[in-house]
Formats: sequence, C-alpha cells, structure tokens
Amino acid sequence: MTPELRANLKRLLAPRRVAFIGGNSAVLAAEKCVAGGFEGEIWGVNPRRSEMAGNTCFARVEDLPEPPDAVFLAVPGSVAVETVAALRDHGCGGAVCYTAGFGELGNDGAAHERKLVEAAGDMALVGPNCSGMLNFVKSAALWPFDHGGGPVERGVAFITQSGMLGNTITLNQRSVPFTYVISSGNQAMLGVEEILDVLVDDPHVTAIALYIEGLRDVAQFADVAIRALKAEKPIIVQKAGSSEIGAQLTVTHTGSLSGTDELYGALFDRLGIIRVDSGVAMLEALKMVTIAGVPEGRRVAAFTCSGGDSTMLADGGEQLGLSFPEPTPEVAAELVELLPPIAAVGNPLDYTTPLWGHEDPLDKVFKATLRDSYDVALMVQDYPTAVSAEGCAPYHADARAFISATQAAGVPAAICSILPENLDSGTREMLSAGHVAPLQGINDALIAISGTAGLGELRARLRDSGDANALRLPQAAPPPEKGEVLNEWDGKRKLAAYDVPVPDGRLTDAAGAPAAAQEIGFPVVVKLVSAVLAHKTEAGAVHVGLKAATEVSDAVTAIINSAAKHAPDLAVDEFLVERMIERPVAELLVGIRSDPMFGLAMVVGSGGTLVELIGDAVTILLPTDSESISRAIERLSVSTLMDGYRGGAAADKIALIETIMSLARFAEDNRDTLVELDVNPLAATPDGACALDVLLRMGV
Repeated sequence: MTPELRANLKRLLAPRRVAFIGGNSAVLAAEKCVAGGFEGEIWGVNPRRSEMAGNTCFARVEDLPEPPDAVFLAVPGSVAVETVAALRDHGCGGAVCYTAGFGELGNDGAAHERKLVEAAGDMALVGPNCSGMLNFVKSAALWPFDHGGGPVERGVAFITQSGMLGNTITLNQRSVPFTYVISSGNQAMLGVEEILDVLVDDPHVTAIALYIEGLRDVAQFADVAIRALKAEKPIIVQKAGSSEIGAQLTVTHTGSLSGTDELYGALFDRLGIIRVDSGVAMLEALKMVTIAGVPEGRRVAAFTCSGGDSTMLADGGEQLGLSFPEPTPEVAAELVELLPPIAAVGNPLDYTTPLWGHEDPLDKVFKATLRDSYDVALMVQDYPTAVSAEGCAPYHADARAFISATQAAGVPAAICSILPENLDSGTREMLSAGHVAPLQGINDALIAISGTAGLGELRARLRDSGDANALRLPQAAPPPEKGEVLNEWDGKRKLAAYDVPVPDGRLTDAAGAPAAAQEIGFPVVVKLVSAVLAHKTEAGAVHVGLKAATEVSDAVTAIINSAAKHAPDLAVDEFLVERMIERPVAELLVGIRSDPMFGLAMVVGSGGTLVELIGDAVTILLPTDSESISRAIERLSVSTLMDGYRGGAAADKIALIETIMSLARFAEDNRDTLVELDVNPLAATPDGACALDVLLRMGV
C-alpha cells in the first residue's frame, strides 16, 4: 500500500465530505446518512436529479464543489470505470463500490475489475460488490439498508466479506458498540489486510472483528496482526468454509491432515487471534475483551447460586480447557466461616440461597475467594426482568458484590446468563459500567473466555520471552512444480546430516542383505528401496522383527515376489537393512509441506497406523520454536502415552522436541526446493527419538 493510498484510505474512513453517486440505491444510502446525523457535507451525483436526500445533487463528478473524502458508488457496471477515473481526477479520497458485476462473474468480470482498479490509481477503493461502510464515530452511513448502531466514541471495528452479515451484526441486542462496519466485497484493491492495517492505528478502535472467506496475502496479514498484538487490540475471526478439504491431497498422509482450514487455524493460533464459529460467539468474545479485558490464563473462579449451574460450568469449561482450581486451605477455612452451613466450599462455588440478595456477606465471600490467584472470575445469573423489574433486586445485589470484589482483585470478570435472553439491556449497562462483561448464554460465555484466554497466554509468553516479531511469516512462494521423491536411504541421509536420528542401516543388494543384518545386529527390518513406491507396506515390501540371517534371506525373497505382483515393472535391486527399534513408547507423524499461501506447514500427530484412524494431529506454521512444538505435543492424545501411561516407560520429550526442531531446520534451509516431507513413524523412546520411515520430495 503506497503512502498516498494509505492517506486516502484514512480519508475514506473518517470523511468530512461524502458523495452518493447513482440511482435508487444511492438515494437510500444518502437518506441513511442524513438520518444518522452526519454533520459534514453531503452531495448527490445524478444527472436526472436536482436533490438527493434533501441535499444538492450535481449532474457530474466534475461539478462537485470540492473533492469528497468518501463516495458511495452505485452506478451501472458499464459506467463504473469511467466514474471512478473521474473521481480520481477530481481528488476524491476513496469510494465504496456497491456496484456488482465484476470478478464474481468469471474471467470477463475479472478483466473489467482490473480496469476498475487501474482507474482508481491511489484512490482508496473498497469492493466492488460490497454493501458499503458504516462509520459510527462520524455518523457517516454509506450503506443503503436499515441498520442498527448509533454514535460512539470508542468500540469495535468489523470487516466482513459478507455484506448482509455486517447489517445483521449492527442489529445485535448484546451491548456491543461498533465504530466501523466495512463490507470488503471482492477486495479488488483493498483487502482485509490493508483495511485492518489502518484500523489498528485508529484510537477509536478497541478490538477488531473479521468475517472472512479467505485471505489474499497471509504474510501481510500476519504482519498486521502482530501490530495489533503489540497495540493490545484483540482480533476475533469467524472463518467461513471450515468444512472444505482445502489442501490438495498428496502422496503423504500430511496433505489429508492439514487442509486449508487447519492452516488458517494454525495461523490464528500463532498470532493470538481468537477464532469463533458463529456471529453470536463473536459478539460474546468482543464483549469479554472490550469490557472485562483479556485473561492471562485459564484458571477460573466461578460462582453460582445453584448446584446445577455449577455442574454446567464445570462440564462445559473442562471441554474447552478451562480449569477451576480448588481454594487454598487458608481461603477454604475463611470461606467455611463466611458461608451458610449448607454450602460446600469448592470451585465452582455454589454460595446457596441463604446468601442470595445479601450484598455485604457476598462481597466478603467473593473477596475471600479471589485472594487466591485466578485469571478470570465468572458468575452465573439469569435476570427475571420480563416477569418483574422489582424481582431483579436480589440479583442486582449479588452483581454489585461481584463487581466490588473483582474490581478490588483486579481480575477480568463476567456474569453470564444460562439463557441468552435473560440478561436485559439495563443489567448489561450496569455490568458494563463496572467492567464486568455481560455474557449471554452459558456455552458461548465459556467459549468466549476460553478463546480470549488463548490470547492472554500468548501475551504472557511474549512478555517473558520478548519479541512478537518472531511470529512473522516469510512471504510464501509457490512450491516447485515438479518434485522428485528420494528413496528412503537418500532421504534418511539428508535428515541425518541435520542431526535427525535414524536407525543404524545398510544399503545392499539381495545377496548382501543377510551379511548386512549380522553386521548391524538382530533384530532387523528389511525394506525394498524405491523412489516410486511411496507406501511400502501395501506392496508387502517391508518385513520387521527378523532375528536370523535365514529370516532375512526369506524376507528378501518374499519382498521380490510381492513387489512383482504389486508393480511388475518395479526395480527390486536395492534393499535397506536396519536395526529394529523395539517397542517405542509412542509413534508420531511429522509431516512438512510447502503451501503456496502459508509457506511451510508442519503437522505433528499420532503416527503409524493411528494417523488416519483417529486424526490426532496439530498443525504449526514455520518458522517455529521448541516451546510451540512442546505445546503441540501436549495437545495430542498420544501425549498421555509418552508421560508413562499406567506405569509404562516415559518418552524423552526433550529429545523428541529437539528432533522435530531439526526437521523444521531442514525444511527452513531447503524452503525453495522442499515439496513435502513425511516422517512416519517417528519413534519416541525413553532415551530419544528415531525417524523410522521417511518420504521426502524435493524440487528439481
């Protein structure tokens, strides 16, 4: 983005003069702008009208008395290019192009869209095929539909690739104030990345929400997200298309485990971006970060006035990785003195109905509990406002005590209702004024807390380790069009040069296999060496657990016969004899491939036969570090085995992490030529790790 374009985008986002160009849609947008109370100049442009929404209408762009900062463009597609060129020549800041009929129509439309961008020059162009822009700071509505929202000083910015979702979000009854709603449309010139880049610096913006179908430039997006992280402006994303396979399947298992959605998930995890799966969850997360703040971890102090509520919190929170630590003995003893005899000390704490509505005793209970160290406090209450406003008095007393205690403790706090509709606007305003997030719906509340805690954990790690710039991603390049699969022997030699442990092995012909086995020491594994046989097991080209030279000789003969049936033209003149790694603690998969958008992506998962059976895998974008790999391993179900399951041996996780980092370094050093790497299984043993099978494809 050029400095001129950036300056014009700022003009578009904070206009003093706006113009509406076109017919009925432009008129509707102009009327919404007038009704919203915009205090700057408003002009219309239409040769058939003398006024638009009560303001002067000019015949041509050239007739406008001054260059507009922002334009709502709703002219026919046939004249859109020349109109944009006229706006550029007139010194316009930017335009939101409501007009459709461009790239969404295929090749001809895409060519027309390119002409539109060329005509804009350094004028900021949002769209085409977008709903427009709402600016609630300036009360500037460049939007032809009825919408909610109202004037604000500070609040959330929302960029959406679905125009009507922008409209829907403004109508929320959840007390989320919006500063901007921007429909990005086809993103012909300005994508989510560029708009986000300017909003990060806007002092009116407290957090940014995104609804995206995809990104144009992942590395640029990462750079902007890092700036948002440094500015402590949380980003919440709803990513559409999670059901698509995404990544093209390859000859390795990696492709099937790391499709496009997994890559987006890895990107969001890396950058501390809070991912949600619905507009409702987005609004709740926005309330949490903007009203209460971002928890630094997942330790929750929970309060209810019902055993059932406590159980729901514990069950739902555990599934999301939240923890409810029990009070320390000192705090527990104090709570015994403060609580009624029928109350049991615990977390979640059911303080029981004898204390319900009694503000001073509850204030003491809450403050005593929060003397222990927690990352966030949560209380459950449903307010019966629809039945009786007076009936809410006891509930509000509880809420005031909760506000007092959480403010004193300096801990992010929320009150959630079980049913979304049971938190009325008046109560939401009261809680928000006390910096307690009013969350609507217990499940969405827990999702919001869990998601925001992930951001808090990243912030805490960065405070300890330093540089957020380490999260940057290199600009991705298309992987080599042609790739050559190395045979297993050559692949292992390349990895061994990077200190990746491989079994002691010999490359030999059929006749020399028994002697090679005796030299290595039994038991051994015998494999056919072939660059064209990606998966040897299916071809009967692997024999394991061989304990004598005669068994090795028989295995070689069996492999030759099986390979002849499986692939008659396959060469069977080389064999790999390796020392067998017996009974590893666990088997993992480590796969790395080059993606044209995301660059190098690593999958770490359960290996061997489990890889496709249970899909236990985590995706990480490279470059990475040992701590990120450690966290990925801990997320795997197979991690339990590596800790020494039921008295069994434990794996050397430090050595395992070092081995995976060596694989990452190999990939980084060969970024320009690596197509894909598949180590499956990677044996985790009590004294290290070992790459038992390797498939490596390099560009030629």
